[in-house]
Amino acid sequence: MHGIHLARPIEALVDARADRVVGLEIHCGDSARRFLPFAVADLRDDEIAIESALTLLDERDLDFYRPRTRRIGDLPLDDPWVEADGSLHEAASAA
Repeated sequence: MHGIHLARPIEALVDARADRVVGLEIHCGDSARRFLPFAVADLRDDEIAIESALTLLDERDLDFYRPRTRRIGDLPLDDPWVEADGSLHEAASAA
């Protein structure tokens, strides 16, 4: 947030029925895990920027999203990538 390191991403959470990123599970500097809605995240080459720390939802809100989403790491995708709108795609094979 404004150049201050608040947290690091742990996992991208994908809608249970559609290939769209809903948000990110993050590990904060206070050792708490929180949920960052994808819609408020500004993905940049070297950071995920947010305007306010108030956009980080606490653990009980994260518990709401976990059973309604899939972890991107659990999906059968080789080299997945995310578009600005949250759409999830698999990179095209170079072969």
